[in-house]
Amino acid sequence: MALLKFRSAPAAAPSGNSENLEAFLQGYSIEVMPRTAEKVEDFRALLPEGTRVYIAHIEGTPIEEMVATAARLARDGYEVMPHFPARIIKDAATLENWIAMYQGEAGVKQALLLAGGVEKPHGAFHSSMQLMETGAFDRAGFERLHVAGHPEGNRDIDPSGGDKAVLEALRWKQAFAERTDAKMALATQFAFEAGPVIAWADRLKAEGIHLPIHIGIAGPAKLQTLIKFAIACGVGPSLKVLQKRAKDVTKLLLPFEPNEILNALADHKAAHPDCLIEKVHFFPLGGIKTNAQWATLNGGASGVPANQT
Repeated sequence: MALLKFRSAPAAAPSGNSENLEAFLQGYSIEVMPRTAEKVEDFRALLPEGTRVYIAHIEGTPIEEMVATAARLARDGYEVMPHFPARIIKDAATLENWIAMYQGEAGVKQALLLAGGVEKPHGAFHSSMQLMETGAFDRAGFERLHVAGHPEGNRDIDPSGGDKAVLEALRWKQAFAERTDAKMALATQFAFEAGPVIAWADRLKAEGIHLPIHIGIAGPAKLQTLIKFAIACGVGPSLKVLQKRAKDVTKLLLPFEPNEILNALADHKAAHPDCLIEKVHFFPLGGIKTNAQWATLNGGASGVPANQT
């Protein structure tokens, strides 16, 4: 998709109810990969103390690089949550080896379990539920397990549309949470419109699913970057927010920032404290530094970097 060349612009000033947004951003998490983490000189200059940092495991990334990134972040005082993509884990022995490496070198006690974006499994596993069924995380004393959530559906799970299979999987995970000691939550795909996210959260509650939702939000980035990732990741109806903006020449030259969706979600959470949406999880598609600076500017006390406290 050919769009105009972007110029850089300063982050937008906070809008909406700043107290609600600050409360909503408290304890936000963010995602990195080994190659993006290498470009960050000092995480403590960017992220609040104790921030949960997910480490995305892309097919082909050696486990040694993943573990080294986890160890670095743990030394800096951050809660490390590596991805365990089922379809790239060959067998139970490999799974247990990964767990042992993470724990031995980085003291990891939490994980994001997901199927992974690989079409053909490398071995025995094809779903996060199979990883959970091994009991390996329980035996290793993991305290927190997150699983994937999809506010706008998932064509990999429900190829013909709808959400029947997705809901069945979530019911299984809800039951797993109820029969184990693991603290669980749904870490979702990113979206760009609050309405569909709120409706999805309400739907889950009506279906008897009460897992806390850590809502995925794309951090500030060039519009063409967000559109590319949104299409690749299967973002659904809320993609129209970006498409509409792309038609507005006055906005096309400016980076897209998540103020609108986050203010709407923050205000909704303040008005409905029992809403399942509890935390924000950032996908720093425009860069970790850019995302962290946005959180510092907009998040009040919730965005203060560790080395400034």
